[in-house]
Amino acid sequence: MHFSDLGLAEELVRAVTEHGYTTPTPIQAQAIPTVLDGRDLMAGAQTGTGKTAGFVLPILQRLSDPTRKGPANGRAPVRALILTPTRELAAQVEESVRTYGRHTKLNSLVVFGGVSINPQISRLKGRVDILVATPGRLLDLAQQKLVDLSQVEILVLDEADRMLDMGFIRDIRKIIALLPKQRQNLLFSATFSDEIKLLADGLLSKPVLIEVARRNATADLIAQKVYEVNRDEKRQVLSHLIKTERWTQVLVFTRTKHGANRLAEQLLKDGIASMAIHGNKSQTARTKALAEFKKGDLRVLVATDIAARGIDISELPHVVNYELPNVPEDYVHRIGRTGRAGSNGEAISLVCVDELDFLRNIERLTKRSLPRAKVDGFEPDPNARAQPIQLRSQQNRGAPARGAHAGKGRPGGKASQPASTRPGGSKPFGGKPGSARPGTRSGSAHRSGGRHR
Repeated sequence: MHFSDLGLAEELVRAVTEHGYTTPTPIQAQAIPTVLDGRDLMAGAQTGTGKTAGFVLPILQRLSDPTRKGPANGRAPVRALILTPTRELAAQVEESVRTYGRHTKLNSLVVFGGVSINPQISRLKGRVDILVATPGRLLDLAQQKLVDLSQVEILVLDEADRMLDMGFIRDIRKIIALLPKQRQNLLFSATFSDEIKLLADGLLSKPVLIEVARRNATADLIAQKVYEVNRDEKRQVLSHLIKTERWTQVLVFTRTKHGANRLAEQLLKDGIASMAIHGNKSQTARTKALAEFKKGDLRVLVATDIAARGIDISELPHVVNYELPNVPEDYVHRIGRTGRAGSNGEAISLVCVDELDFLRNIERLTKRSLPRAKVDGFEPDPNARAQPIQLRSQQNRGAPARGAHAGKGRPGGKASQPASTRPGGSKPFGGKPGSARPGTRSGSAHRSGGRHR
């Protein structure tokens, strides 16, 4: 199948081809005709499956339809609204709109917090057909009556699970109340929690359901490995692996903002070019670090979960979990930064005895047992005992003050308890991997085409 087989206009197929893609991914092949038909859509798609082009391309076509007339007078309205959880993802989605819409006459704009609102206000005075936004900044603009959403024809909630997880549900509901009742709604989520289903029930009308991969599956193109290490030797092990394996581009995840800063500083002392990005960094600093990392000038980018959303780097070879997430779904999101667009990737987790229960929860969720290995010269102490891991979930996960659910994490609270607080939590290192079933293939969709995010 080719993009030209999906009913897309010639100028859109040309833009996609110029970008280097000819074959749609499974999510694109299913979503594009559905959106073109004007149907509501609920799509289960992991990061890296090409879902952005799955909604951007048909939206561009629908809004370019010459038979759909705009208002006879007055300023042209915002016709499509795309909501994303993070600044980086918002910027990336709007970049895709510009890339694929280069041969159309449609105008787009991205608005998000962390930067001056004045340039965004100025741009909103002109024509904006497609608006990409994070919820907080959009509400600020709407409450000041600087943006009119009353004529939006298409609403997209991208990475809806993450938006709910970050405490944006109230903001989303406030935004929906500003939209016309008659519109097309598209919801994309990597996981389908009860909260997502509840949101979908109230938002979507007779939606088409698409799932291109088993829920919470991890991509088959990602080689996953667990290195058992002592808690006090993680940084040394990471430096050793980067140097001896000659990794040139590594995305490293930590659990906290402070931990990201500290690790980046330590790696710099080891002679490894590193920078950290997280919610406390200015948008200018985050953009600079990401740009240097994409160009290859920066060897290691250390990130927290929230800051890493929207990072889309072609053929990123290595992702490292310096600290395992206490929410197992975040593991799926993290390692999805590699193994994209049909490329192979490697996801390494450095696991100490304190994190064994986190590891078991990940294996239960993904239904695969992750292979264990040891680094020569850094063998873990078999008699080590687990110590409590202090979890300040909302602070560390970057939840905004606006609309945040204080003190609440994701659904499934038991999984987020530190090992030492649960029955049997203090266990020696090197026990059995737990009850996860051994490695069946994940069933995630094979991506035969290009990367579109």
